[in-house]
Amino acid sequence: MNRFSPEEKQAGGRFAAAGAKRRKLIWVALMAIFFSWAGYIFFAQSALISDKSQELARKQQSSKQVNDSVNQLKYEVSRLNDNEYIGQLARKWFNIYPKGEVPIRTEQP
Repeated sequence: MNRFSPEEKQAGGRFAAAGAKRRKLIWVALMAIFFSWAGYIFFAQSALISDKSQELARKQQSSKQVNDSVNQLKYEVSRLNDNEYIGQLARKWFNIYPKGEVPIRTEQP
């Protein structure tokens, strides 16, 4: 009898089937554990991504406000090169008027 004779295959077939079932059960258990772990990680990371996207939206809004104020300041600095604007500021803040100009003051309650 050689190793591959039909008699031995039939005798060992019952044990081979039990081993195949056991391997299949172990494989299914490992896949269930893996998919459970993957699902847990997916939901945990989706919560983190949601938090980070909200933080990003807040920071983008803050950045937009800062950029708007920087642009406003740049505009005001560019106006400082205009002599007429400087004269307006001098009149408004320091009550300095050019010669010959008479200020008109009104009573304010």
